[in-house]
Amino acid sequence: MNIEKKRENEKKMLRTMITRYCKGVHKTHGELCSECKELLEYSLFRTEKCPFMKEKTFCSACKVHCYTKEKQEKIKVVMKYAGPRMIFSHPVQAIRHMCVTIKGKIK
Repeated sequence: MNIEKKRENEKKMLRTMITRYCKGVHKTHGELCSECKELLEYSLFRTEKCPFMKEKTFCSACKVHCYTKEKQEKIKVVMKYAGPRMIFSHPVQAIRHMCVTIKGKIK
């Protein structure tokens, strides 16, 4: 897979999961709340600047954690909430995410 396509897929996944979390937990409709918007912007920036994009699977499996501790904890909460719910709203993305995660654990 081309590195830019991989980067865009990861950004798409972040947008989807953070939006799902914000809608479900913060009860927003349409726009993200300020907290989630800040987390999304931060996550997209970190993804854009990631020097390991070619070989990494997901940030959680990366040997270098570039997120601050606070943001790292917040994104874990978001992923834990949104991940299982993705299968119903975005089944293709959810299955692709599971495949990449499993593939990363096998290596």
